[in-house]
Amino acid sequence: MSEKALFITGASSGIGAATARQAIANGWTVGLFARSEDKLNALVDELGDKAIALPGDVTDFESVKAAMDKFADHASGINAVYANAGTGLSAAGTDAGDPDDWERMIKVNVLGVLWTVKAAMPHLKESKGHMLLTGSAAGRRHIAGSVYGASKWFVHGYGGNLSEEMKSFGGRCTIIAPGMVDTPFFEEPKPDKLQPEDVADAVLHALEANARCAVNEIFLMPTQ
Repeated sequence: MSEKALFITGASSGIGAATARQAIANGWTVGLFARSEDKLNALVDELGDKAIALPGDVTDFESVKAAMDKFADHASGINAVYANAGTGLSAAGTDAGDPDDWERMIKVNVLGVLWTVKAAMPHLKESKGHMLLTGSAAGRRHIAGSVYGASKWFVHGYGGNLSEEMKSFGGRCTIIAPGMVDTPFFEEPKPDKLQPEDVADAVLHALEANARCAVNEIFLMPTQ
């Protein structure tokens, strides 16, 4: 088995791509999962033979499972999985919200996390591995009518429950909970907010903590 093999969802840009860069710089082999095959291929061209493109849809369990199994074969096992894929909404709040938009988001932010974890568990049991989930500051406080925030409350609650479950086989689970990050998630640049590299630093801190140390959550916010 490769000493350090990491599977990342939502890997084609933003936090996922920054984490891939940091992981490879720290000696990891990385499986890049996202829908945008062209972006994944461009990222592999940049990162070299320590990365593999695994195009697929996080809302389709069989797609996630097939990609993860392929990566496990490629890397001779998986040490860690980062369920990072997420999406937002076109309208804030409940009264102004669009139910179709909610359904689309829940498929990514809730079911996508579940499908990723379910596909990962056999591999992580074998390696006594590490599961990471992208939460949010929006999942740690109440925001008026926020359905997006509620989807991240799910991630925080589920991540805590998963941490307890993974103890049974020596595994670990970490929630990475950033405030506003300057990523393509937003239409306008946010240069004074967190950068994807800041979040990637947090991911690598959790991954490379001593095996006796379970970093259950990292909550990071912009200084301004």
